[in-house]
Amino acid sequence: MVKRKIIKINEEKCNGCGLCIPNCPEGALQIIDNKVRLISDLFCDGLGACIGHCPEGAITIEEREAEVYDEKRVMENIIKKGPNTIKAHLEHLQEHNEQEFLKQALEVLEEKSIENPLKEKVEKFSKPCGCPGTKMMDFSKENKEQNNETGKRSSQLRQWPIQLHLVSPLAPYFLEKDVLLTADCVAYALADFHKEHLKGKSLAIACPKLDKDQEIYIDKIKTLIDKAKINTLTVMTMEVPCCQGLIEMAKHASEKAQRKIPIKSIRVSIQGKIIENKWL
Repeated sequence: MVKRKIIKINEEKCNGCGLCIPNCPEGALQIIDNKVRLISDLFCDGLGACIGHCPEGAITIEEREAEVYDEKRVMENIIKKGPNTIKAHLEHLQEHNEQEFLKQALEVLEEKSIENPLKEKVEKFSKPCGCPGTKMMDFSKENKEQNNETGKRSSQLRQWPIQLHLVSPLAPYFLEKDVLLTADCVAYALADFHKEHLKGKSLAIACPKLDKDQEIYIDKIKTLIDKAKINTLTVMTMEVPCCQGLIEMAKHASEKAQRKIPIKSIRVSIQGKIIENKWL
């Protein structure tokens, strides 16, 4: 038992209409003896999707000792109800920034070979041009296998796309990861970019001088921090003055974000040497 937020039903106010039940895809509510009942603490995530659908105001949120919410058991119930219920549940978790529960839910779908209904939504966010070359791909496992080979150096790139305008900050390969945000030219100047800096990180690239609509960049970095809950952000720039705009965007996004994460700045000379490496 843990102390957490969970719904409370006022039986005197509840008229048993059941309007709250379709809005609880987790399956925590049922009508029993003409009243809506919370059938198990395990199934209530405490986010209150049902509250706004009660015409009598009989549902509230309280904090009390309750069994730990079990996302994987919830998914077992939700899967039986079909793709629309699965999608509603995943969107519910996403809207409330419950990234850990979302991650667990997606793991259950993957284990059961069920397609992620949010995948299309994520890809639309990351494919504004509809170009097949911007299709979201995660090949971190493939790279891990390649790294076991001997005699050659493998690419450390974990995903596609990488351009900041094209990536979705809610893509699975960003969730709770260390992220490298780098100016376009860095990888060309730095000989050991893959080995020393990209390895183990998810990547986004941008040009603070030539790219347009950079307000979108700030919003995406903020989303990475708040909703994808990334662990750290490393920003790599060239020594040229215009390149420092990428650092300013990261700082601005960090100031707007609710979460605070470690941010590192690495500056690279045009001859490919590290001239600054510091935490901001």
